[in-house]
Amino acid sequence: MTIGAGLDYSAYEAINGLTGNSLADGAMTFLTAALQVVMVGIVALTFLLPWAEKRRERRRGAVLATASAAIALLINQPVSHLVDRARPYLAHPAHAHLLIARSHDASFPSDHATGGFALAVAVFLYDRTIGTLLLVLAAVLAFTRVYVGTHYPADVVAGALIGAAVAVLLFRLALTRSALEELAGRCGALWDSALARLLPRRLA
Repeated sequence: MTIGAGLDYSAYEAINGLTGNSLADGAMTFLTAALQVVMVGIVALTFLLPWAEKRRERRRGAVLATASAAIALLINQPVSHLVDRARPYLAHPAHAHLLIARSHDASFPSDHATGGFALAVAVFLYDRTIGTLLLVLAAVLAFTRVYVGTHYPADVVAGALIGAAVAVLLFRLALTRSALEELAGRCGALWDSALARLLPRRLA
């Protein structure tokens, strides 16, 4: 075991070793399953709600978030096969405390962390308020993946970096940014038209 791998495993032991409290275990098990759904829901509402302010920016952030998460998760697939890292409960069955069902894919990188940070960073680039909330949720989600025993810390850190990097890259590249902003504008106009028919004019 290399020094880096040893430190990663030590960090895993420290976090996963916190298990054993039924209340905390239940909360972490719930959060690790629910937070990804909550984050997707927040991104959807960021686009769909008829904001009085920053409507255009928030819609752009939501579209960038969706594209970033999709691309980042696609990137994860070849990386996962190339590294082919065993899950901690398989590599250290006598010491890992797994609180959720076993996964059949490789441990590195974490898809949950990748998707969570892609969504959060993308929205943050356009709106600090909602983006900060999503960043906090993404960090909690990443922590829970280690706590429940299904990932090493390095797995979630790598996932977070991949997700964030894709979001920043799509934002910085003029071609992709303009294309996604145009898409957000077109879809937003269609949604505004639908809202105008469904809601009072003052809300739409």
